Amino acid sequence: MSDSAADKGAGDGTRAVRAGLPEPVKHEPTLPGPVFAAHFHLPGEVTGPYAYGRDENPTWTHLERAVGELEAPGQDGVETLVFASGMAAISSVLFSQLRAGDTVVLPDDGYQVLPLVRAQLEAYGIQVRTAPTAGDAQLDVLDGAKLLWIETPSNPGLDVCDISRLVEAAHARGALVAVDNTLATPLGQRPLALGADFSVASGTKQLTGHGDVLLGYVAGTDATAMAAVRRWRKIVGAIPGPMEAWLAHRSIATLQLRVDRQNATALTLAGALRGRAEVTGLRYPGLPDDPSHKIASRQMRRYGCVVSFTLPTRARAERFLDALRLVDDATSFGGVRSTAERRGRWGGDAVPEGFIRFSVGAEDPEDLVADVLRALDASAR
Repeated sequence: MSDSAADKGAGDGTRAVRAGLPEPVKHEPTLPGPVFAAHFHLPGEVTGPYAYGRDENPTWTHLERAVGELEAPGQDGVETLVFASGMAAISSVLFSQLRAGDTVVLPDDGYQVLPLVRAQLEAYGIQVRTAPTAGDAQLDVLDGAKLLWIETPSNPGLDVCDISRLVEAAHARGALVAVDNTLATPLGQRPLALGADFSVASGTKQLTGHGDVLLGYVAGTDATAMAAVRRWRKIVGAIPGPMEAWLAHRSIATLQLRVDRQNATALTLAGALRGRAEVTGLRYPGLPDDPSHKIASRQMRRYGCVVSFTLPTRARAERFLDALRLVDDATSFGGVRSTAERRGRWGGDAVPEGFIRFSVGAEDPEDLVADVLRALDASAR
């Protein structure tokens, strides 16, 4: 990346399209293709960056630099590691930093796989405390913790907590802080700049944005802690394939375009849903009257592409989803094609039966809003 593009003052679009690119070489591609290699030529002593494909790969290197430039522009000492999935990234932090007898604080309203993680942590003799995201409730259970895990905005409820406040309190007690930045993306929120030790995310979602890549990453500022994360990746082999890494890097170039379109449409959709009597529990941090708006406005630069709301019954929610024409009934979020689902079908979230998690895509906003309102009308019959 050129000095001008890498400068902290560069715009998000400039940074996204230039992030992680190697220095130009005459007749070489601007973004080199994926390197498919289990091993590399390695005569004599082991020197240089690439020896074996489970440890390093040039395609990962470009992607890791790109993510690091987005997560922490202009910030020295930041290391980024990519993983095979978001859960691989999450697991790498938790299981590399915690030992039997340690205590970790997790959100009780976060990603629905976290209860499985809790069970595994407890099986290893790690004490797990939980608290909701809203109201910075984690403050009440921090004493003695080794690690605080924050998910903000929370998935799927979209509550927000004050990262800086929680980081200050956790560090004062000797705890590390990891922030799941999946829903916000690095263009919406920069946890490392707010003091967090780790920013962790699923690149499967809006970072790559096309629903065709499973990926995760960890960015961190503490060299010793990140060395442990790297060692964990090596031990468990939770590595991305070179094709996935290359696709992810290619997709990042359009991140700012996608994020701005999707976030603007999400706000438009949320505004349209406010006038519907059958819609309750509407949440979007970008709405001025949303409970999370005040804190989100202080620490977020964009509010995300997910809108959540509740319809009166499970049957009504299912009729609504079936009536949509421009929206796929699918899990995950952040893709260029809008998706929605009745989140309760998975069983891991404490949400009403009619709760809908709606991921806004890149469709024309007037078309998408019209489709949603028409489906709401149709579902009433």
